[in-house]
Amino acid sequence: MQTIKLTLEYDGTHYAGWQRQADQPTIQAALELVIGQVAQATLAVVGAGRTDSGVHALGQVASFRTERQLSSEEWSRALNGLLPDDICVRSVEFVPDEFHARYSAVGKLYEYRILNRPHRSALDRDRAWHVRKQLDQDAMRKAAECLIGRQDFSSFQGSPTDNQNPVCHLRQLSIRAESDLIRIEAYADRFLKQMVRAMVGTLVEVGLGKRTEASLQNSLAARDRSAAGKTAPAHGLYLVRVDY
Repeated sequence: MQTIKLTLEYDGTHYAGWQRQADQPTIQAALELVIGQVAQATLAVVGAGRTDSGVHALGQVASFRTERQLSSEEWSRALNGLLPDDICVRSVEFVPDEFHARYSAVGKLYEYRILNRPHRSALDRDRAWHVRKQLDQDAMRKAAECLIGRQDFSSFQGSPTDNQNPVCHLRQLSIRAESDLIRIEAYADRFLKQMVRAMVGTLVEVGLGKRTEASLQNSLAARDRSAAGKTAPAHGLYLVRVDY
């Protein structure tokens, strides 16, 4: 038996998220189907992050164990030859048996994209959140600073969830603009359910003048989801990288 690590890229538009579901297409189900065909066995695949419906990935990581002896190049060619066009295996690595795509991870980088202009985009309609009103990016950056650090992010956690530990160490929450595209990058040791989208939605409310920069401290302290802002749409979110 050998343990294989895959780095994946996918467009989540037509999938009900990563996790396998009985009646809807998911990334995990599509991947397990083709891996089973290549391995000639029914195999379970573990993902580093359970991305929600509509969320994309540039560097999702998955792992599985198999008895099938193929080179990394053969695995890559075989899987990409069978996977649908909106899922791609970027790399295949052989890793120690104790490797686990989810539990071995020490950090994840997400990016959220906002298209900030009056008119919508025909090409990026499923790739970025369209916010028509001009955002005050300086106010958003100042507000983001209070979220940095090891803190209880209960106010930014979606529900329902079985998570018992709401503390995360958010090391980066940066905002940069490229013309009318705003990129918000978040890096942490772990993330709660919909945490990035909740932070982005709250920061956008700051950018629109609907809440103050200082109010985010109160939102954190409340440890209550209703104290923070709206959850940003899924289609603007990308899992960029998983560190081990």
